[in-house]
Amino acid sequence: MNRTYQNPILPGCYPDPSVCRVGEDYYLVTSTFEYFPGLPIFHSRDLVNWRQIGHVLDRPSQLPLDGLEASRGLYAPTIRYHDGIFYVINTLVLGNDIGRNFIVTATDPAGDWSEPYWLDDAPGIDPSLFFDKDGRCYYTGNRIPLGGEQCHGHREIWLQEVDLDNMQLVGERVGLWDGAMKDAVHPEAPHLYTKDGYYYLMIAEGGTAHDHAVTIARSEKITGPYVSHLRNPILTHRHLGLDHPIVGTGHADLVDTQAGEWWMVLLAMRPYDGYYYNLGRETFLVPVRWEEDWPLVSPGIGRVEFHHPAPNLPEHRWPQPPACDQFDAPTLADCWNFIRTPREKIYSLTERPSHLRLYLRPEQLTELVHPSFVGRRQQHINFTAQTMLEFSPQQPGECAGLVLLQNDRFHFRFVVCQTEGGETAVQLIKRAAGEDTTLAELPVSGGRYTFKVSARGQAYSFYIATEPEVWQTVLEDVDGRILSTPVAAGFTGAYLGLYASSNGQPSQNVADFDWFEYQDQS
Repeated sequence: MNRTYQNPILPGCYPDPSVCRVGEDYYLVTSTFEYFPGLPIFHSRDLVNWRQIGHVLDRPSQLPLDGLEASRGLYAPTIRYHDGIFYVINTLVLGNDIGRNFIVTATDPAGDWSEPYWLDDAPGIDPSLFFDKDGRCYYTGNRIPLGGEQCHGHREIWLQEVDLDNMQLVGERVGLWDGAMKDAVHPEAPHLYTKDGYYYLMIAEGGTAHDHAVTIARSEKITGPYVSHLRNPILTHRHLGLDHPIVGTGHADLVDTQAGEWWMVLLAMRPYDGYYYNLGRETFLVPVRWEEDWPLVSPGIGRVEFHHPAPNLPEHRWPQPPACDQFDAPTLADCWNFIRTPREKIYSLTERPSHLRLYLRPEQLTELVHPSFVGRRQQHINFTAQTMLEFSPQQPGECAGLVLLQNDRFHFRFVVCQTEGGETAVQLIKRAAGEDTTLAELPVSGGRYTFKVSARGQAYSFYIATEPEVWQTVLEDVDGRILSTPVAAGFTGAYLGLYASSNGQPSQNVADFDWFEYQDQS
């Protein structure tokens, strides 16, 4: 019986995947936007089973995210390997059409990675690197065409050589292609490949939502002219309907295996309970076969499925991390992130051993700041998350607990706090379109609380216990659609976070989290 694998290969908010092979090892990076550390890097031996080995950008000096709006920050990295060195090129998006492109390098993909080499006069987003057979390196990105936009979102893919010794662009800048589709928005995510005498330029078109698509062109010279494939797009799901279980396929990268196969990694979304996808854009894998000197994606099917025959590679599973984090390691596990760049200390793993201590600070989750928040991605449609908290609010406004986060304007705060009347209570607060609504409030006491959140599709239920397994229902079947991009906008998926704040007031208080458990309930 042929072995199969299950999509997505990286569930949860892991968009814009890029992959490279070094011998029998595969490395993959994805976008992270306003979250820190930036650009998780994964390792695989079989393209199906991946383990995170770190982050490319894990030092504040590498990643200035201060004050950025949600869904700004790191867009669309590319990872490549050449002559003993790994390269990641990326865009730091600061605002609308304002970004800076940079390169970082490492000899070990697990790090440490260099400080960024910022590229001067490199307009646009989604940069990629290509190493030609003669060792020369080329930059591709997108830009507004020199003649201006012919329609909204009209872009052109351009190329220029990179002087890697001085980390700068050199030589003539050449416009290559503005995509296969007339009036299609946002030709972007360019990657160059060479095979059998041709250069292939693969890009994304149609925007990164439902109309996303992958298109390709080729040339006998790297500078063009590039001829569009007559069968473009080579992959899209936009024609399959809003009720299709996998949508938005695009932003792809190709890799060949040591066995001679070709595969594509790409992003896509899984809507559920309507056209809502709380998990954001996830990483999928699909087979590719070359036919008449063009790539044929998902032969015989033409679409991405939840199950495909596995690559012709020895299966290589990694030890799975425990479902429960006891916070007894000297550093946080790689699954945890902060919001924006940490410029001051917000937590400790040593002040109280085997606990994650969060400091109550004036910064709030509703602001474009670096709050006392440590979060991880929601990775499953049905899940249960629990955490144990020791916390005694000392003044009105102090709070600590569990957060379900889409961004600063859309989230749920499930926190123990001190009310204006001086009582201790647990509150469930819904924030939608920047407005807070208290959905439930329940008096609690004891100072030690277990929080539980369970999701069945878009129905989220919230519970608290002051004694082991003696659960009190705070509120059940809360509509979770505010955690979905079609409601909240932006480019990220939902996060589950541990949170503490003094809400604008100075405080010396702390919140101690004993453990956190996340379990798939599919």
